[in-house]
Amino acid sequence: MAVCARLCGVGPSRGCRRRQQRRGPAETAAADSEPDTDPEEERIEAGAAALSGAGGGRSAGPSSPPRCSLLELPPELLVEIFGSLPGTDLPSLAQVCTKFRRILHTDTIWRRRCREEYGVCENLRKLEITGVSCRDVYAKRINPRVKSGRFMKILPDYEHMEYRDVYTCLLHRYRHILGLWQPDIGPYGGLLNVVVDGFFIIGWMYLPPHDPHVDDPMRFKPLFRIHLMERKSATVECMYGHRGPHNGHIQIMKKDEFSTKCNQTDHHRMSGGRQEEFRTWLREEWGRTLEDIFHEHMQELILMKFIYTSQYDNCLTYRRIYLPPSHPDDLIRPGLFKGTYGSHGLEIVMLSFHGKHARGTKITGDPNIPAGQQTVEIDLRYRIQLPDVESLRDFSELSRIVLEVGEQVRQEQQQEGGPEDSEGEPRPGPVQPHAEPPAEQGREPGDGGALAAAEQPVQSGQGQPFVLPVGVSSRNEDYPRTCRMWGLRWGLLELLGMRPPP
Repeated sequence: MAVCARLCGVGPSRGCRRRQQRRGPAETAAADSEPDTDPEEERIEAGAAALSGAGGGRSAGPSSPPRCSLLELPPELLVEIFGSLPGTDLPSLAQVCTKFRRILHTDTIWRRRCREEYGVCENLRKLEITGVSCRDVYAKRINPRVKSGRFMKILPDYEHMEYRDVYTCLLHRYRHILGLWQPDIGPYGGLLNVVVDGFFIIGWMYLPPHDPHVDDPMRFKPLFRIHLMERKSATVECMYGHRGPHNGHIQIMKKDEFSTKCNQTDHHRMSGGRQEEFRTWLREEWGRTLEDIFHEHMQELILMKFIYTSQYDNCLTYRRIYLPPSHPDDLIRPGLFKGTYGSHGLEIVMLSFHGKHARGTKITGDPNIPAGQQTVEIDLRYRIQLPDVESLRDFSELSRIVLEVGEQVRQEQQQEGGPEDSEGEPRPGPVQPHAEPPAEQGREPGDGGALAAAEQPVQSGQGQPFVLPVGVSSRNEDYPRTCRMWGLRWGLLELLGMRPPP
């Protein structure tokens, strides 16, 4: 029987009586002379028949159910089966036979794979008529023409684009760059999140809120986008600067590293020259003007960062960031945090737990503590129980208690052969994931009241008061008034090594 792909849309169908009824006797006879299957289908059916015959020989009973070939299933059922398979397996499936290859041209199969594997939820047929946010309009729809003041649509007509092309030429091809990345920008670093946004892959640079508003949400701006301008070709565009998308390039060097390059860096320049570029960058980076910054040292730090970062022109190398695993017993959920670093503004730190120690690693950095360096290490084995709130207000008393615990740690490390830094100050050594706290008999009587509860397990549900000592002020008055625990930590100050608190 003739192939009726036009009727069912997915290939041959043997039981298509509707088409037979509409044809005359001559057409029916001519159609019956055409083969139903191609050689591959006949080979598969012959193999299935042989297996069925062999099985029937073994169970010679008349009640044995007939063996059914996959090719005999209705096309709509095959579409459902193929749509549940991983997209990477579909090209091999298309090589089985002509019928499978025809079915795999069904767009609903690839739409399901785009949705389940990459989260694509938009409908290609309705993309142009749905309401979108201003961010999507800028990042995905239009190209601002600065001179004319108009907006010109530059994206292709989605009416003739297929999900198969979106999957194979865009999503699957660039799947290795999805996720969190850290750019190699000297000591400054950064945080890039590459996501599938509709039918685009967009690289968003995440920026901390303006200092000192640490509780405000993160800011973000697009650095590049990838989409299909033609059916079989993905286009990479640089989004850096204020003159709209322009030609860019992405090179995936290895599994956890890729680089971006802008091919039209003149789009990054502004008509007012470097002075206008600096003032624009300052408003975006700090939310203020240079006249608002009175501290001379802070002005120097800001100017140095602008000069250093602007020379890259969005031609950067990125390395993947792996978020630390979490555990139900963690004092606080590990991950990315933002915090103030004085004159350097707000920065991003990754908190992770390593046995009885917690570590903070900088994702963004500064010349004093560069990105990628460990900025703090906390020994969770020693919980400091302060006698009263007044001990917090008196800086001398607070220092005495902390130093008392630090001395106890130093003595225990000497007994265990633990490491010390070059200045003789104790630093936590490498700890196994299940290291136990020091034995109780290691303590001497009269070690101080602050050490009495130093080895008690951390009770995350109990809060302790947190008060700034007299003479210490916070630029952000909205700081926490309670904490879960007081502990002993080491901090990195200007690459001079890990130091205990004063």
